[in-house]
Amino acid sequence: MCLAVPGRVDAIYDEQGTRMGRVDFGGVVKEVCLACLPEIAVGDYTIVHVGF
Repeated sequence: MCLAVPGRVDAIYDEQGTRMGRVDFGGVVKEVCLACLPEIAVGDYTIVHVGF
């Protein structure tokens, strides 16, 4: 079973040419790849697979 959860993008930055973001999942903050989301902005929500 796959599980994905919504999170709010708190920051967007570049890491060695890859677009990355700091995403807050209700108090748990994770670094995630945003390369496939070129139009996402700080404050937007995204869905991330839990195992990512």
